[in-house]
Amino acid sequence: MVTTVSGAADTSDVKGTSRLPGRAGEEPVMASVAVGMFDLSDEILLYILRHVPVCDLLTNVASVCQRLQTLCCDKSLLANVCLSEEYMMDDQRVRNTLRQLSNHVQSLSLNGVYWLSSGVVDSVSRCKAVTRLDVSGCRLTALRLSRLLASLPLLRSLAFDVQLGFDATKLSGEAVDRLSRLAELRQTLLTPSYGVVPCCAQLRKLMLQFDISDVTREGIGVSCHLMVGQSSVPHYEQLEEFSARLAPGEVNQTLLLLYLAVFSVHVPKRLRVFLVSIPGPNPAHWPAAPSLAQSLGLRGDLEALQLPRSWLDPSSLKRALEGNSPRHLSFSRCPALWPQVFLSLLDGGVRDASRLLSLNLSGINLVPYSECRGTEDQLLPANMSRLASSCVSLRHLNLMHTHYHHEHDNNLPPPAPHLCASLAQLKHLRSLTLPACALSDGIQSHHSTTQNSSLLLLHGLKKLPRVGVQNYRVGSATETQGETTLGISQLATGCLYLETLELIGPGFVSALPRLEPCARASVEPRGMCAWARGVGDAHLAALGGLPRLRRLTLAGLPGVLRGTGLAHLVTQCKDLQVLSLANLGTLKIMNYNASLLEVLRNCSQLQELRLEQPYLNANSSFFDALSCCSRLQRFCLISRNGSFEATVVESFVERCSRLVMCHMFTGGTLIACRNLQKTLLDRFSPERPGLSAVIYPIQHEDLPSIIRDIPLTLLDGTTLFQSHVAQPPRLSPW
Repeated sequence: MVTTVSGAADTSDVKGTSRLPGRAGEEPVMASVAVGMFDLSDEILLYILRHVPVCDLLTNVASVCQRLQTLCCDKSLLANVCLSEEYMMDDQRVRNTLRQLSNHVQSLSLNGVYWLSSGVVDSVSRCKAVTRLDVSGCRLTALRLSRLLASLPLLRSLAFDVQLGFDATKLSGEAVDRLSRLAELRQTLLTPSYGVVPCCAQLRKLMLQFDISDVTREGIGVSCHLMVGQSSVPHYEQLEEFSARLAPGEVNQTLLLLYLAVFSVHVPKRLRVFLVSIPGPNPAHWPAAPSLAQSLGLRGDLEALQLPRSWLDPSSLKRALEGNSPRHLSFSRCPALWPQVFLSLLDGGVRDASRLLSLNLSGINLVPYSECRGTEDQLLPANMSRLASSCVSLRHLNLMHTHYHHEHDNNLPPPAPHLCASLAQLKHLRSLTLPACALSDGIQSHHSTTQNSSLLLLHGLKKLPRVGVQNYRVGSATETQGETTLGISQLATGCLYLETLELIGPGFVSALPRLEPCARASVEPRGMCAWARGVGDAHLAALGGLPRLRRLTLAGLPGVLRGTGLAHLVTQCKDLQVLSLANLGTLKIMNYNASLLEVLRNCSQLQELRLEQPYLNANSSFFDALSCCSRLQRFCLISRNGSFEATVVESFVERCSRLVMCHMFTGGTLIACRNLQKTLLDRFSPERPGLSAVIYPIQHEDLPSIIRDIPLTLLDGTTLFQSHVAQPPRLSPW
């Protein structure tokens, strides 16, 4: 495109230069010109306006001039609208926005708008052209859902919550007719129910999220005996995709088996995606899983597969994958199946391994590591090297809770390629989760586990001679001190587009669980090995070679002493938007506080911060540094023995005007926590309608009920420690 030159002299113009011809033998003269915004083409302006919230488009930008008004009504801007993160919009602004969108919007998401009143959903009925609607997180009764469905004749995709008291028998005849035409349905089940599934006979895509507690708030056990009238679940004749994600609890597993009962009788002919995620060490057994796997493998069009570890054996998995070209595979907590996974991917078991985009091989975080235990969760260098060579299109890889121990000895023949060197072949990799020991080059692998364990116990009590580089200084020669970061350098050289990195120490367990009382972090983490204990500041500094990083998680790294490597990392990764730090260094003292403050002062683009450290003192210095993150929207602090100053927290929330989530679980008293929470909500909710402030003692017995009240979009996204790599989509059906 050729940009025209405007003679306007207003301050919104973009100053530039152009070369004018000079006299013979002289250099061309540089002349200053001004390019105004309205000199840009419509295509470029539309691309810019795509990044403006739809509410601002309709109320502010459109009123500037006739040209912008026309552009703001362009179909490309208003056909697909998501209001999920418009935390500053109150009920009235949302109603006004929906009224203006009524003739344009076709795909509308109100997912997670927990702060809006239930009556706002009624305004959606104005949008007659909507074909896809997501109202997950909004409170819907059967009567309100009936009115909504009756007003949307073109609806083909629906996502909503089935809450306590929802009665599908109260749906109107017109609503049932609309449901019978749905092609996609996503239900979040907060109470035992089939929801509207029996009404949806033409579903091609069914997504279920089970989030039911085993006991009520009154301590009464929840029963999963469904009414006889609800048992007429259709046979999913047209179903192509089925996914189910469960929160912990026996009720959720029992209800899932009821939904799956029909698959024991009949497997839909077009089924090509089957994803079931069950947390916990002992998932409920489903006898029909092997026959389902065999059916999935017959047609050769399997796209995605995830099953709990007790549902499949290697032979069943082989039949499921044989002759297919899957794009997403997840065998989390299934190390016994990994040999067959590698055989299928590497030795011709699948038709085309290069089509694989996402692979989850995260292990089991249960048994403490020891040198003499089984090695089923250890990654073999040869397998990983071949995997990287075969699955060249892989974009998302999760190896959490596994072990990789690189052996290096100058007196022996050259070892197999480092895991990071193998992963460097994955040129398209966008997100990666690694065990901490995978970063070690193996220089210190000859040190005994006992020696490292004793050093760990004494960190913070007295100063001891340390082997290898721990305190990182920019420009220091790490190789001369016995530790190298060659593996990380190779990874950074090959994976130029890596945006998400999770580095998690084997055995790390968060102190904030899903539905149970909080866990006490141990001094000696479960599953920790000598290789993981040796990963420290030098390794974190080397991660600065990944300048495109947007999301970074570091958890369970006892070898990080002063955090100087982390401070160096953020100076190189300037676009970091999400940062999660948990249990770095020794757990008995906060030994990287100075570096943490420096990190926060340099994270100008940070939007989300999660900190978990047993002895973190959230004082004025901490919140002064955190206030430098002017774009911060979500903040979560977990510190069993930590403290806070209420006035300092209040001042911080005032300065960070974009902050809409402040969750703090510390060692403070119940009265102090409640007073601070009330102060924040009373003072800032009027100007930030979506503000979620949860301040609570982490050791209080009522913590599980407090966790249950947190909106799911915030709970799963930030508050709880979870891996977000190579996971099936959670929040939206499209």
